[in-house]
Amino acid sequence: MLAETGAGFTSGGAAHLLLKAMRVVYIGLGANLASSAGPPEATLACAAERLGALGRVAARSRLYSTAPVGFADQPRFLNAAVKLETALEPGALLDALMGIEAGFGRDRSGGLKNGPRTLDLDILLIEGEAVDEPGLVVPHPRLAERAFALAPLCEIGAGARDPASGATMTEWLERLFAERPEERGAVVGIESNLW
Repeated sequence: MLAETGAGFTSGGAAHLLLKAMRVVYIGLGANLASSAGPPEATLACAAERLGALGRVAARSRLYSTAPVGFADQPRFLNAAVKLETALEPGALLDALMGIEAGFGRDRSGGLKNGPRTLDLDILLIEGEAVDEPGLVVPHPRLAERAFALAPLCEIGAGARDPASGATMTEWLERLFAERPEERGAVVGIESNLW
């Protein structure tokens, strides 16, 4: 996708446009602990606003209350997804997301794997692109197994496709629910005036 990212003027006054390739990226958001912004729904709302500094937030899902995965002895999570149009390279985007997480008190250096957190931002999918580099694999390597990420993603990107298989995100979610029907009850859409 090409999008206008700026305009400039030559010394002669003739305008020229700078066109740059924009990626369409789906970002997963999650939290189950309060941060400096307030409860998890306030944290997710503030984080979604900060994502706007990285490009254009084209859509965002509603919030979902989801059961924890892996480590069950913790509060339920709130999850959502954002569709972001950005000119950032995937590695630079990941660095920016980690910076946003840190701004809300997330410390990735320690803690329990799949444990409680103030904010989690993951690159779930980049339309038409796969990434496999140290520290970053896209689509997210466990996306097809995670209803808490797929349900909000399908709300804003149902037709988005896995670049390897060509399967849509809706197909992935339907397959997951068919294989593990208990997942349907683990992901519940909710309303919040903070979101």
